[in-house]
Amino acid sequence: MASRQLHLGAFMRPTSLHTGAWRYPGAFPDSNFNLAHLRYFARRLEEAKFDAFFMADHLAVLNMPLEALKRSHTVTSFEPSTLLSNLAAATERIGLVATVSTTFEAPYHVARRFASLDHLSGGRAGWNIVTTSNPDAALNFGLETHMEHDERYVRAREFYDVVTGLWDSFADDAFARDVDSGLYFDPERMHALDHKGPYFSVRGPLNIARPVQGWPVIVQAGASEAGRQFAAETAEVIFSATRDLATGRAFYADVKQRLDRLGRPREHLKILPGAFVVLGNTVEEARDKRAQLDSLVHYDSAIAALSIALGHDASGFDPDAPLPDIPETNASRSARERAIDLARQENLTVRQLAQRLGGYAGLAFVGTPASVADAMQEWLESDGCDGFNIMFPFLPAGLDDVVDKLVPELQRRGIFRRDYAGTTLREHLGLPRPTNRFFPS
Repeated sequence: MASRQLHLGAFMRPTSLHTGAWRYPGAFPDSNFNLAHLRYFARRLEEAKFDAFFMADHLAVLNMPLEALKRSHTVTSFEPSTLLSNLAAATERIGLVATVSTTFEAPYHVARRFASLDHLSGGRAGWNIVTTSNPDAALNFGLETHMEHDERYVRAREFYDVVTGLWDSFADDAFARDVDSGLYFDPERMHALDHKGPYFSVRGPLNIARPVQGWPVIVQAGASEAGRQFAAETAEVIFSATRDLATGRAFYADVKQRLDRLGRPREHLKILPGAFVVLGNTVEEARDKRAQLDSLVHYDSAIAALSIALGHDASGFDPDAPLPDIPETNASRSARERAIDLARQENLTVRQLAQRLGGYAGLAFVGTPASVADAMQEWLESDGCDGFNIMFPFLPAGLDDVVDKLVPELQRRGIFRRDYAGTTLREHLGLPRPTNRFFPS
C-alpha cells in the first residue's frame, strides 16, 4: 500500500458548482433541494468511503441581477446544520461538515448547534468557518454596511476562541448519572467560560456535554493572507482553490510552513483543493461532456458570476475587450484575485472570462478514471495536497461516475481506503482529539 493516502470530501452547495448543471440531460434539476436525492448522495459517498459530505451555504440570495438569478437554483437551499442532522440519521460513518458564518451568528448558538450534531452523529461533525463575503447578507441581519474584510477575520478569531472554549465547558467524565446517590453531574467538572472580548461577552457554560470528538473538526477555506494565517492558527482542514499543481504546491508549502512557525505538527492540518471531476470512457468523451455542460451557461448568468467574483458590476464592460482594471472591494479578495489572474494569464476577453466563471474556472480533472487518478496521485506525491474536495459536474450521474469508476481505481493503486478504520471524522482524517483546556486529564 502507498505510504500516503488521499482524503476525499464531497462538496455540495446551494448553488451548483456549474450553473449549467441543473440543465444537463438526465440531471436532477432539484438536486440541491430534494431530501431524497441528498440522502441518496450521502449514502453513495459513504459506500465509497469518502471522508466527509460538505455542505456550503449562503446567507442571502446571491447579489446578481434578476435576469441572471432567474436562471439559477441559488434562490432556495436548506440550512446546512439542519440538513446534516437529517443525513446523520441516514448514514453511519461519513463525516458531516456544515458551513456557518462567524460574521452574522452568535458563538453560543454555533457551539451548541455543532455539539448537538456531533452527539447525534456519533462524532462525525465538522464546522466550516466562513466570514461571509456577500455584502447583501449584512442587510438581512440589521446592518446597513458589511464589515471590512480584515475585521471579519479578527472577529472570526475571537469567535473561534469562544466556541472552542464553550465546547470544553464540561470534563469528559462530568456526567456521573449516579442513580443511587442522585448525583447527575459533578459541579467540579464544569467550567464557566466568562469570556469578555472586543466582540463578544459570553458567560457559559454550554448547556450540552462535551462533543464526542472533543471538538468537531475545524474547516476553513480562506485563501487571502488573513485567511491563510487564520487557517494555520485554527483549522484542521483547508478547502483550497488552486487552479494548477504549481500554485497548489506553493499554497501547500506556504500553509505548512506557517504551521511550523506556530509549532503545530504538519499532519494536523489537511489541505484539500477543490477538484471538478468529469469522467468518460475516453478523454474525448469526458471533454465532450464538459463542452456540453459549458454550452448550457447563459450569458446573463455568466456575467453575473463574474460580477460576484470581482465584487464589482461587470455588466457594463465591453464583452469582447480585455478585463479592465478592477478596484479592490470589500468582497472576497481571493475570488477577485483568482478571476483577474485567470484573465491575465490566458488573455481572456470579458465574455470568455465570464463564460469560464459562469461554468467552472477552477481546478478540473477531465478524462478517464485512469488519467484522473494519475493526476490526483501526482498532486499527492508532489506535496500539492493531502486529498481533494470533489465537485461533481451534474447529479446524480457525475457522482455515480466518481463512486463507481474513479474510487476503485484509486483503491487499486493503494492511495485511498477500502474501508473506514474508525467511526469519527477525526479518525477518518487522522486528527487527534483535542485536550480539554480546562480539564486536561
